[in-house]
Amino acid sequence: TVSIHYSANLSESFHGFYKSTYRTQDGELRVLALTQFEPTAARMAFPCFDEPAFKARFSIKIRREPKHLALSNMPIMKSVNIASWLVEDHFDTSVKMSTYLVAFIVSDFKSISKITSHGIKISVFAVPDKINQADYALDAAVKLLDFYEDYFSIPYPLPKHDLAAIPDFQSSAMENWGLTTYRESALLYDPDKSSASSKLWITMLIAHELAHQWFGNLVTMEWWNDLWLNEGFAKFMEFVSVSITHPELRVEDYFLGKCFDAMEVDALNSSHPVSTPVEEPAQILEMFDDVSYEKGSCILNMLRDYMTADVFKAGLVQYLQKYSYQNTKNEDLWNMPMIYSYEIKDDHRCFFQICPTVGTDENELQGDNFCRRNQPSSSTAHWTRRETLDVRAMMNTWTLQKGFPLVTVTVRGKNVHLQQERYMKGVDSPSPKEYLWHIPLTYITSKSDTVQRFLMTTKTDVLILPEKVEWIKFNVGMNGYYIVHYEDDGWDHLIKLLKENRTVISGNDRASLINNVFQLVRIKKLSISKAFDLTLYLKHETQIMPVFQGMNELIPIYKLMERRDMGDTENQLKEYIVNLFKDLIDKQSWNDEGSVSERMLRHSLLLFACVRGYQPCVDKAREYFMKWQKSNGTLSLPTDVKTAVYAIGAQTSEGWDFLFSKYRLHSFNVEKDKIEVALSLSRNNDKLQWLMDQGLHGDMIKTQDLPHIIVFVARNPSGYHLAWTFLKENWEKLVEKFELGSHSIAEIVTGVTNQYSTRLQLAEVKEFFNSLEEKSSQLRCVQQAIETIEDNIQWMDRNFEKVKTWLQNN
Repeated sequence: TVSIHYSANLSESFHGFYKSTYRTQDGELRVLALTQFEPTAARMAFPCFDEPAFKARFSIKIRREPKHLALSNMPIMKSVNIASWLVEDHFDTSVKMSTYLVAFIVSDFKSISKITSHGIKISVFAVPDKINQADYALDAAVKLLDFYEDYFSIPYPLPKHDLAAIPDFQSSAMENWGLTTYRESALLYDPDKSSASSKLWITMLIAHELAHQWFGNLVTMEWWNDLWLNEGFAKFMEFVSVSITHPELRVEDYFLGKCFDAMEVDALNSSHPVSTPVEEPAQILEMFDDVSYEKGSCILNMLRDYMTADVFKAGLVQYLQKYSYQNTKNEDLWNMPMIYSYEIKDDHRCFFQICPTVGTDENELQGDNFCRRNQPSSSTAHWTRRETLDVRAMMNTWTLQKGFPLVTVTVRGKNVHLQQERYMKGVDSPSPKEYLWHIPLTYITSKSDTVQRFLMTTKTDVLILPEKVEWIKFNVGMNGYYIVHYEDDGWDHLIKLLKENRTVISGNDRASLINNVFQLVRIKKLSISKAFDLTLYLKHETQIMPVFQGMNELIPIYKLMERRDMGDTENQLKEYIVNLFKDLIDKQSWNDEGSVSERMLRHSLLLFACVRGYQPCVDKAREYFMKWQKSNGTLSLPTDVKTAVYAIGAQTSEGWDFLFSKYRLHSFNVEKDKIEVALSLSRNNDKLQWLMDQGLHGDMIKTQDLPHIIVFVARNPSGYHLAWTFLKENWEKLVEKFELGSHSIAEIVTGVTNQYSTRLQLAEVKEFFNSLEEKSSQLRCVQQAIETIEDNIQWMDRNFEKVKTWLQNN
């Protein structure tokens, strides 16, 4: 037994055992203390072997004043009065777990509680003035914890689970076992004032942190190189769980976007394999990125789609049961036995049936090693030969090499020729390393909407169709993590399909065509005019995914031009984009009616239209703002239109000041993020500078919100040079506050520079980061920023004149 006496001050950053503050409705400043240990900060709070593979049971005692309340992973067993002003709480001993999951909070929070159907006590804690906003999170947590216990067939092992809303929190949330912590905006929901996107985000975050209670807490990666085993799974389980517990939120509409986000960074040379070696703290922090989270979840979704949900789930449950309270490596996941079968049919392989090894009734397996289809036999039912699919070989191609494949499709009569290569931005010569993936291809054709499956394991292959087709669409529903190029007139047929009969393929399929066509322009496989030809169909599009994808491809092009001040063409492009969506914008009602998807679409379209100066929108928003200002902010505005209204109001100096005065009020708490967006859209440089300075100071604007504010200012044509100067002048302070390698630092670096497209800007960015010590200059986000600017330069050199010509002709 080793006893160590030690002392330390509460940390001033967002990690370790740190201090957070908030103001009550009466303006009194109150202090609380809490922990954030992942990945390497438990050592800041107590001496320990601070690595995930060293699991232990923790027994914790905390001394506090009577006016405070202490929380930890486990429930309090007893409280002892040490003195009239001091209480000692004894917490139950924890289960066996890693140091980064230990947590404790000392605060004056209030709580509300419910019991799940499995008998677990769930409580939500928040500052006293905001506990009335905790009901939604409590109900969601009860539903989700019940779902996971049933889904995993493994009981949640603790008697309670607390969710705490923290006034100062760097990331969105943290999965400490039995005591998950969240930003206030990630947990608190006001039915009258919170937006539809806020409800979706809160539900998904709670789903994410509760999934971690199994993936991450019960079974933990051995070392941070396999962080994706935690984060990829938790991200993926958000969609699995919420689609069942909250079907009205339609989470499946947003999963795709996550895969496109991951591909954006995964197409750069500076990307990394999902499983990649890391050693020191800054490298470990850098693993908390889109590749570990979003790509991890997308390749799991692809595997599930390929193996079917039931077999995939059986493998997961087996993995969790086998490794409970232990640590795992990437390969342990693929060692779960799963049996696959296929049939030879019409001269090509058609994967379609699985015989799970777990709990298969002997009678189902025939003596000759055949397995019957799980459906009533009919003349179309086939026998299928059982074969073991090598999941490990397949998934190693997705987890051990970076990037993703581009599949080129050439149709010759009934023969479909396939070729795969690595998709890579900004490089003219193919990469020296030979990349090869095992790609579970799916496709539909003009003749059949039945999804056909084909596993491509070689560089080239040929599919033979039963008959000639007009068009073929691969990657059905965008369930695969790859993009597709259609040679010869393949794209022309698909563009014609979008124009004439778009609903024959799903909204996700349309969104993936929009995404792919622009990615192919980047690597010179297609002309920009072809991509713009495809966008013309958007005039009739109404579904959220394709509309968002169209905006996500077109607005950045406009932004590149805006940065270079390219007058006429820039304005023509802006007009073209507004015109594409004009009918849809005009159709929007200025209220909060409709499904979550419809409401999120309304919010984005109206903000887009107002910011781009679409007059009917601007006039209406200005009228709303004047009325709202006249009522001294008491008039209740529809939630979905608030950001657009505030954005127009903030364009005048008086409106901006009025908005900021409301920002500081307690009653506008759930609207802070909307007001921040609006304030950062001002054309007044002094105000933009003041906003960032206040964020760094941390009193009127919380420092946790500073990374977003810097990026908002950087997107503003009046503010991008201010944001870059701010980053340079305050680099040391930002690193001290947010930690080198953190997602916050990466967000600032890439967010400030990703719209640069001149050689001068590139030289400036390189010069600044080269002037810093190696730890900063070698950050992955710096490499990403440089590659992105280089890619933007090439893009503008190649495509600007062509866009100009296309716009003049169309």
